[in-house]
Amino acid sequence: MDFLDREGAIQKMNRYGEASIPFFFMVDYLQGHNLVCRPQEVDPEVILYDINGCTNAGNTGHIVGQEIDWQVYPENKIVYGKRFRKVQEHIRRGNSYLVNLTCKTPVQTNLTLKDVFYRSVAPYRIWMKDRLVCFSPEIFVRIRPPYIYSYPMKGTRDASLPDAREELLADPKETAEHATITDLIRNDLSRIAGEVSVTRYRYIDEIKTHSGRLLQMSSEIRGTLPEDWRKRLGDLLFALLPAGSITGAPKKKTMQIISEAEGVERGFYTGIAGYFDGRQLDSCVMIRFIEQQDGRLYYRSGGGITAQSNEADEYNEMIRKIYVPIC
Repeated sequence: MDFLDREGAIQKMNRYGEASIPFFFMVDYLQGHNLVCRPQEVDPEVILYDINGCTNAGNTGHIVGQEIDWQVYPENKIVYGKRFRKVQEHIRRGNSYLVNLTCKTPVQTNLTLKDVFYRSVAPYRIWMKDRLVCFSPEIFVRIRPPYIYSYPMKGTRDASLPDAREELLADPKETAEHATITDLIRNDLSRIAGEVSVTRYRYIDEIKTHSGRLLQMSSEIRGTLPEDWRKRLGDLLFALLPAGSITGAPKKKTMQIISEAEGVERGFYTGIAGYFDGRQLDSCVMIRFIEQQDGRLYYRSGGGITAQSNEADEYNEMIRKIYVPIC
């Protein structure tokens, strides 16, 4: 399993797509380190995946009922505030109108990365030995010929709050942020597909975590693929990257702002992973993410910043997203 550069990954996806050869793939945020492997080439001692049921993970001896010890050490409000205000200054200058600002938070737990993989309840799960585990609820794109679908996810609420669902739908900041991302993804899909439309707008899913329930708001966008999409599969996927929901708009300038404000590389965090079965494709945005570095664990989380964002609310949302979906 060798990492490929952007062009190498595109060419391999195109070859496999044209030949209807199934493959698993991972693409990092900056698209410089990418895996494109046939299922039999993925060593389960190094990488485990479960892409909405397409998996190389077998049974496990991990203790299902083990009580979870979970300690979070977020950066203080002063440090976060500096990042937040730097982003908002760019927004005031007109350099961006939505920036996805994320943080790297130390966590301690009695769970291993592999424990988290096996015990998490999420449609998309990836584990890489001694490096990361991801348990993502967010779809990147799905291909169900002749259609391609995308499902941008923006808007979060604590489900235990009174009238949480109604407040999330009525919140002007969340409404504006979701509309911006939906429009961005619609424009992205229009670059590779025809007849693009929003087929379902602002629906809400509930996510169960070890510390409670969260509400997440998404939309469904659909386009019609060209007849030769299989032989251009890599080109089509990479034309959509990085995902708009984890960058912002406009993408190029916003990515520069993200790099300046965050100060650390994202790596595979906020990249994508997926599976092509020879006919259809499913993929996720790699959010809800724990990485291991020098024997320590770090959780990556964040949210979209707009001109309407409140610093305290965004700080609290960043912390609220530091969870594992284990009940």
